[in-house]
Amino acid sequence: MTGAHIPKNAATVILLRPGESGGFEVFMTRRPDQMDFLAGVYVFPGGTVGKEDCSEGASKRCRGVSLQEARRILGAHLSPGFALGHWLAGIRELFEEVGIILCVTEEGRPLEMKNRELKERLERKRRSVIRRTMTFRELLESEGLFCDASRLVYFSHWQTPEEFATRYDTRFFLALLPQDQAPLENSEEVAHSLWVTPERALQLSAEGKLPVIFPTFASLRTMADFDSVESLLTEYRK
Repeated sequence: MTGAHIPKNAATVILLRPGESGGFEVFMTRRPDQMDFLAGVYVFPGGTVGKEDCSEGASKRCRGVSLQEARRILGAHLSPGFALGHWLAGIRELFEEVGIILCVTEEGRPLEMKNRELKERLERKRRSVIRRTMTFRELLESEGLFCDASRLVYFSHWQTPEEFATRYDTRFFLALLPQDQAPLENSEEVAHSLWVTPERALQLSAEGKLPVIFPTFASLRTMADFDSVESLLTEYRK
């Protein structure tokens, strides 16, 4: 295998919310047309697991899943820090791309996102993280926040086939949308977004109206067999 074909490790988060008339919906985003990879395709928020995500300092800003638990869930072939880094990367990418922040205070309390000042301050810092003038870890430290890894439920593992030059080794997670938060409709990495039931997404995909890659299609197909958020999360919670 050439160096160009070595997959990058990544984490993806499937954001969920109960449907208005039963069932549940997933949040999907369309990648901008100018993107080098998967331009114009609908995906779930996510991205590459970075070195900082796997650092000792980052792991200290994480609660809800221990280093040992992360390794047990993802596999003993991974180091504890690298395993937990997938949870941290998923939480970071979800915040960077759509503004959802799965964090708690030092006392373990959920964030009061109805607080307008806090919401606006976090949005300014989100943009700073995107511009790389602030790291996600610096944001957490400045706000006294900790990633709540317990909100991510491990779902599946996909790897791009070897014949592709751009490859990813991706862990998929499920996460329930916090009650007082709403994702950004578009952002620097999102051209369009929508909440949709897995069944409707599959229908739109079949009609050529919702372009997706196979791991996304397979994830939707699996979730379509569940009738509620609770049953889905219960099935995959370890």
